[in-house]
Amino acid sequence: MSVVFVPKRQRGKAQINQETIQRLLNENDQLVRCITEYLQKGRVTECVQYQQILHRNIVYLGTIADAGTEILPEETQNPTAANDSVS
Repeated sequence: MSVVFVPKRQRGKAQINQETIQRLLNENDQLVRCITEYLQKGRVTECVQYQQILHRNIVYLGTIADAGTEILPEETQNPTAANDSVS
């Protein structure tokens, strides 16, 4: 089951971190492979459910990206601070 499918009672409580994002990216990779395989076999109907999950994941990742950079490590948020510590 997709990590995007979160019960309503838990929405807004999920911790968005690099591990969560990587799991979604890995899941998206697998979904694309499944969709491709089904299309090659002519099983278009089965592709629809996977395409819907892939779409939901992509929209979720886009929402995270639009929300800001609070999930990024401090070094990437403030590049001048990271450069100052190297000097």
